[in-house]
Amino acid sequence: MTRRLRRSWRKVALLVVAFLLLPYLLIPVYAVGFVHPVSTLMLRDLVTFQGYDRRWVDFEDIAPVLVQSVMMSEDGQFCRHGGVDWGEMRGVVNDALEGAQTRGASTIPMQTVKNLYLWNGRSFLRKGMELPLAVAADFVWSKRRLMEIYLNVAEWGPGIYGVEAAARHHFNVPASKLSRRQAALLAVSLPNPIERNAGEPGRGLRRLAGVIERRASRSGEYIKCLYD
Repeated sequence: MTRRLRRSWRKVALLVVAFLLLPYLLIPVYAVGFVHPVSTLMLRDLVTFQGYDRRWVDFEDIAPVLVQSVMMSEDGQFCRHGGVDWGEMRGVVNDALEGAQTRGASTIPMQTVKNLYLWNGRSFLRKGMELPLAVAADFVWSKRRLMEIYLNVAEWGPGIYGVEAAARHHFNVPASKLSRRQAALLAVSLPNPIERNAGEPGRGLRRLAGVIERRASRSGEYIKCLYD
């Protein structure tokens, strides 16, 4: 009985180690341009027979105004940090220790690895796994590849993944033809794409889009790592 328990625990331990190592093994694989990763939500939709719409599009075929809008909405320091904005992260930790309401500090690399390897929902376990994965992905992938993957796996509505499917679903145009306002609406819908409908925005969403549209128009210094 003791030997059987030991063997069972060894198997469980090996499975846990494999689960933890798999994302790190996939990071160099996903660095290759012709590999088109899928997210855990896309896999969930497949397993539950819901299906999804995702049409991979290369970075060069995404309107720069969309890239600018997403950066200024989600991660203005994208070109300057190494996967994690440690200054913002320290602020969140201090707020949590003081019992104050915490603000979001997820960078685009953090959101990307969460979409690819982890799950939604707040937990210290997920965040603890997310941080080193974000640093590793930012180190291995170029900034352009990182942004390309993020924009192709991000959720923009029920069963709608990636900017190409989102642009066609919400505005009936390809990702390369998005206008400044359309790009801003897509960017501000990212934090909650189920409730925030970029194609049918309410007054609040339009107001946020206006703010991001103005920021995007002044984003030249922030996006040099992507277009220089």
